[in-house]
Amino acid sequence: MSGRGHRRKGDRIEREIVDRHRELGIHAERYPLSGASRFRGSGHDVDIYLFGIDQAPIKAEVKGRKNGAGFVSLENWLGDYDALFLRKDRTDPMVLIPWRVWAHLVERVRQ
Repeated sequence: MSGRGHRRKGDRIEREIVDRHRELGIHAERYPLSGASRFRGSGHDVDIYLFGIDQAPIKAEVKGRKNGAGFVSLENWLGDYDALFLRKDRTDPMVLIPWRVWAHLVERVRQ
């Protein structure tokens, strides 16, 4: 895939994430020139206004892979569970959750 193809794919996946949040009633938007520049000192992909448009957004990075390369171990470790916590020595843990769990949490926050 060419550079343009990669950009289009990334744009499409970012728009999907924004649309999925909007379906949940959460304002979300693609960050200007996501990944292509350091607009206002950041290069993330999506802003998610989980607590309202007047509050600081959750800054999200979005990754997509045709065959899931790089995701296989994560998916195996997560299995059928609701969350996977990953921690490298002397760092804060990261959390991986499936969309179904994220959507449930978002709906609870909005109540």
